[in-house]
Amino acid sequence: MVEELDVEHTIYEVPLTLHAEGLDQLVCDLLHLETPAPDLADWRKFVEWVVSPKRRSKIAVVGKYMEVRDAYKSIYESLTHAAASEDCGIDLKLIDAESLEQSVDAQLKDVDGVLIPGGFGVRGADGKINAARYARERKIPYLGLCLGMQVATIEFARNVCGIKDANSTEFDKDTTEPVISLLEEQRGVRNKGASMRLGTWPTKIVPGTLAETIYGETEVTERHRHRYEFNMKYRDRMNAKGFVISGTSPDGALAELIELRGHPYFVGCQYHPEFQSKPNQPHPLFKGFIQACLGRQTSRVTHARADQESPLRARDRELVPQQ
Repeated sequence: MVEELDVEHTIYEVPLTLHAEGLDQLVCDLLHLETPAPDLADWRKFVEWVVSPKRRSKIAVVGKYMEVRDAYKSIYESLTHAAASEDCGIDLKLIDAESLEQSVDAQLKDVDGVLIPGGFGVRGADGKINAARYARERKIPYLGLCLGMQVATIEFARNVCGIKDANSTEFDKDTTEPVISLLEEQRGVRNKGASMRLGTWPTKIVPGTLAETIYGETEVTERHRHRYEFNMKYRDRMNAKGFVISGTSPDGALAELIELRGHPYFVGCQYHPEFQSKPNQPHPLFKGFIQACLGRQTSRVTHARADQESPLRARDRELVPQQ
């Protein structure tokens, strides 16, 4: 009999509890598989870092579906993966974007990083734009995913490039400055689903950018689910002010990844990196984001002496048994 009890800290303990119950060996025996004993050292280390990290970082997630905890579940877990790889825990500060439409300082002044996830529709857009501006001006690490990239683009166009009416045609179909818009070939499409860019697409990384440092590769594949794109007509004008398109489609026609010159970590991507993060292999954009957040920390970080066990560490008896 295999007993599967609730775990105390995190779902990532479940593989360890099932191993302790002998489930993996039972399955191998039933399938007549001869396999070596599993080496779970790396997984145990990952669980240890999730359960009792040496330090913690406070991350603001600014979205419009905050009342539904699972709406951004993949993002929360991606942050956990990336933080654990740095022996760090995450304190999430979940902020409804609409609450930032008038003032942002009270809610963002104590965070180490700002993340704006994807979404659809105009509700909360002004609050997200304000959050992006706050992170840009105060050099707070910023990660914008899909719509999070687009609101950062609008903010930069308005407040740095002087394009006061910059907007997305998703928010204002009659805007005179569509820095984010449908592609020309999509504008006659009536069935909205048919205008979406879906699935895995390649991204060509521009040499010499932060993106190249983060990925360590010249081309990557990422998963998409979106409709609106950066309007390349604004590329040169915005680049002159420090807005860098650091990743494009292979033909250079579509902007996939943006960053800001002179900012420690201000990155936005048109795709969804959270769909490719794994517990033992965090996505590079999330890992880079967490590293930047830790680099910014001062008094909010709890440091442990390198030659001693961290006081935040769980004792061996509190973790899953070895057998």
